[in-house]
Amino acid sequence: MKDNNFFNKITQIALPILTIIAQIVISFKLPKFGLLISLVVQPFWIYSSWKAYKNAEQIGLFISTIIMTVAIFAGVINYWFL
Repeated sequence: MKDNNFFNKITQIALPILTIIAQIVISFKLPKFGLLISLVVQPFWIYSSWKAYKNAEQIGLFISTIIMTVAIFAGVINYWFL
């Protein structure tokens, strides 16, 4: 339980900081790097939305997060590898 509490704290710090940084980087016309930062933060979003689904039955948030993760992954592939 203590490890889970630590991960929850890390998640609550990483979510806003990395998400905002990614949006700022994208707004400065660097989508290649903004998408990469967004991809890094997605595991935290998935974890948080999974917890919301399990605790409050918010399936829409979880589904949206999965779809966004796939879209961000496609963007990373597009900008970095194609």
